[in-house]
Amino acid sequence: MINVLIVKLGATGDVVRTTPLMRRLMGHITWVTLAKNKPLVEGVRENLRCLAWEERSVALDRQYDLVINLEDTLDVAQFTKSARCSQTFGAYLDSNNTLRYTDNAASWFDLSLISRYGKEQADKLKLRNRRTYQAMIFEGLHFRFSGEPYFLPDGIETGLSGDVAIAADAGPVWPMKKWAYYSELKEELEKEHLTVNVLPERSSLLEHLADVRNHRCLVGGDSLPMHLALGTGTRCVNLFNCTSPWEIYGYGIQTKIVSRLLEQFFYKRGYDAHATTAISVGEVFKAVMTQLCATGEAVSRAVIQ
Repeated sequence: MINVLIVKLGATGDVVRTTPLMRRLMGHITWVTLAKNKPLVEGVRENLRCLAWEERSVALDRQYDLVINLEDTLDVAQFTKSARCSQTFGAYLDSNNTLRYTDNAASWFDLSLISRYGKEQADKLKLRNRRTYQAMIFEGLHFRFSGEPYFLPDGIETGLSGDVAIAADAGPVWPMKKWAYYSELKEELEKEHLTVNVLPERSSLLEHLADVRNHRCLVGGDSLPMHLALGTGTRCVNLFNCTSPWEIYGYGIQTKIVSRLLEQFFYKRGYDAHATTAISVGEVFKAVMTQLCATGEAVSRAVIQ
């Protein structure tokens, strides 16, 4: 491939987990994303042009061998339809201006909001799925995912560092991702004389990246900090209350704690306290201490027995 166009706007964590694809795509890549995500993509490899969604018209300056559209919205499909290309992968508009997706992208989009089976059946398929996001996307493009790492830029140092970083926030779309007991976990970890920081909100994603990288272990839900940890080689413990743990490739440094109520709340976007309290403090504490031991630094063995 000489020219490839990738359209992946958000969420930011989903953008990050798509970057391994660039390790298999040769030639020049144009990537269109949300403006806030540009700092995490631009400049991470040679022959890459990163454009904000507002700059998308610039991407129409050339013929593409392949257009990869990983969004499931009408406006993005309308844009990619205007691109001159030899082949499309992912969502597109058919001759009736109906949003569809290519057959080679079905393993991923069959689980999506635009699934040909409807959302209810798509969620059931998603619950049964045991393949990672990267494996599904790679296979559709005739590659084999072999653990290719994320591409990430250098962070902007903030001075925040420590043993454990806690990513406590969850966005308004998935409120049940937020575990109820982060404060209690912090207290228990500090009793072991560990430096524990709750990640603050930053004005720059590059500052947020440095905050994650400067800790020995990250604990949090299925969110952007998890992907930043996986991309920076930072050990992590991640809790799955309502989203798929199987789509995440852990790169040998992740411990996944799956709620016993996952099926009950799977891909539900409302809020129920039972979803956020099903995982115990003790289970997470033990997992974090085990990860800290794996970093090779001294941690009391008694606390994980």
